[in-house]
Amino acid sequence: MQSSLSVSDSDGSSFAPLVVLELAEDTEAETITWLLNRIKDKQQNGGAELLVEQLEVIGQNEQKRSPKIFLVGSTWKRLLIGAEDVGLFKEFHDGTMRGFTYANRESFKEFQGDGDDFLSIAECQYIIKHELDTLRAKGESHVPGYAKVKLYPGKSVIRRLQSKAILLQYFPLHDKEELKRLSVSWYRKIKLSFQPLDDIRHYFGEGLALYFGFLEYFTFALVPMALIGIPYYLFAWEDYDKYVLFAVFNLVWSTVFLEVWKRCSAQLAYGWGTLSRKKAFEEPRPGFHGALGFNPVTGREEPVYPNTKRQLKIYLVSVPFVILCLYLSLYVMMIYFDMEYWALSIYNEDPNLWTSVLLFIPSIIYAVVIEIMNLLYRYAAEFLTGWENHRLESSFQNHLVLKVLVFNFINCFASLFYIAFVMQDMVLLRQSLATLLITSQILNQIMEAFLPYWLQRRRNKKVHKRVRRLLGDRELPLVEQVQLEGDMYTYLGTFDDYLEQFLLFGYVSLFSCVYPLSALLVVLNNVTEVYSDAFKMCKVFKRPFSEPASDIGVWQLAFETMSAIAVVTNCALIALSPQVKAYFPEGETQLILTVVAVEHVILAFKFILAFIIPDVPKHIQIKLAKLEFESLEALKKKSRALGRKCWRPQRFQRLISDAE
Repeated sequence: MQSSLSVSDSDGSSFAPLVVLELAEDTEAETITWLLNRIKDKQQNGGAELLVEQLEVIGQNEQKRSPKIFLVGSTWKRLLIGAEDVGLFKEFHDGTMRGFTYANRESFKEFQGDGDDFLSIAECQYIIKHELDTLRAKGESHVPGYAKVKLYPGKSVIRRLQSKAILLQYFPLHDKEELKRLSVSWYRKIKLSFQPLDDIRHYFGEGLALYFGFLEYFTFALVPMALIGIPYYLFAWEDYDKYVLFAVFNLVWSTVFLEVWKRCSAQLAYGWGTLSRKKAFEEPRPGFHGALGFNPVTGREEPVYPNTKRQLKIYLVSVPFVILCLYLSLYVMMIYFDMEYWALSIYNEDPNLWTSVLLFIPSIIYAVVIEIMNLLYRYAAEFLTGWENHRLESSFQNHLVLKVLVFNFINCFASLFYIAFVMQDMVLLRQSLATLLITSQILNQIMEAFLPYWLQRRRNKKVHKRVRRLLGDRELPLVEQVQLEGDMYTYLGTFDDYLEQFLLFGYVSLFSCVYPLSALLVVLNNVTEVYSDAFKMCKVFKRPFSEPASDIGVWQLAFETMSAIAVVTNCALIALSPQVKAYFPEGETQLILTVVAVEHVILAFKFILAFIIPDVPKHIQIKLAKLEFESLEALKKKSRALGRKCWRPQRFQRLISDAE
């Protein structure tokens, strides 16, 4: 890890600034002194043992020290010890991925000299974040300078300061040289090539790199659907019977697509050292509150909130609210159908160019309303989930994802289901699907690409004009870089990005057999999405902290659920085909029973296929089993040396049998 910037702390030691801490303007001097001492103090004394210095703000005629912005860095030895503390996996000299240990640092493949290039800048910033987050109160009963801000032994100092708005934000600093190199290889040159996932992971971390890996994989996986859909659209537009074959292909594609992705993500995660990495113990969320008690796992004193009270909030408030929102969504849908009937009646009375254009107006208005309702509901869902007072961030995210997915699914797809299976109007279904898909993509591109780009250009121009007035044409100094990045938008994670891909996957897997061009439209959308998302990460948002990840988490389950729903939907659409109905002249009962039977067979096939295709490639299973075996042998030798017996765990036996 190299950095083009350096500052000196109060002891005169030079260090590369990696993380920025911004405190409130009215923060007490006593609080600042206490916090800095805790950050600098030795680990054995309960400190983080990091380097920190106040940011020097350049005025027009003088320099003054800012009491609220601080730059945090570290020595290389401290970072390497921290890499062991957070459980980073690195490539060993024999090619396997092993947990890094400072004592065996020379045995790791890329470790040379003092190891100053061994850790990526994202890993260094993640280590500093971990050390800051685990900085705990010792004997303090309150934050110095704030008698009402209580502390207790073991409480995370940083999270307490965040929850009381004393610490406004802390974020990792961009490395201008690395960012420039990444931008050139990623989005500045438009070219047909794979994304530089290793470079993205090196700079932004595994969580973000896995999102872009999934986006790339999803886009390429859609190409066969798009290529098959074009001739279907051109030569069989009104021949609905021919779409039966397309629906069958759709079912197979959606299953294979997700199963192969799990293998791809496992391959990426193993190469990045996160596949076998143990999940760190989660700290309580900054906003979590409750009566003071003891954590039964750690034994530390921390807030305790009754689970019964949380469940009452969920089932008596959150669930009824979600049901009410779903009702409102369905009510708006019925208004949309009234508008459709009105536009159709006008067209039937006087068919001409203007009335034919009018036929598309209700769908366009409805698509815009859907986006607005999704946005408003998202804010409400975040408020409700926070009010439920979940202890862990992972629990908070799971409940938020569930709320948002249920509403978005009903809001985006309910009208299509109604048209397909109640009205059974395939022409209107094609028109509505095309309008919803195109309108939502246009709105997303405006909100996600053009608007942030325009706002950021305006902001950058103002900053650069101010800098040129002060410094002429010299390069942007550190103080201006920190202030510029501090004013950028905060990246809220990959939630919205995955949600967008989830909805696009739904449009393709559920109804593309009646509008075969949907896959092509999603491919075009995702190609622009890659470049717009890359630009936003590099130029619009603050740099996010690296988040170690071995897969796409709960979104894998969401996509698999959508794939199962697609089986039912496509089977029902096939049953509506006049060609299929002709085989059952005696009545609809036999047709329904046959479709249900076929649907169950296909679902069984999906589960069998998911079982047959291993989630982790065999060569990686063997490497993991080998590493487990060597770890067990080392443990047995150590146990024999201590005169104790070491039993062979069942998990290891299962790993060996899977690999064999």
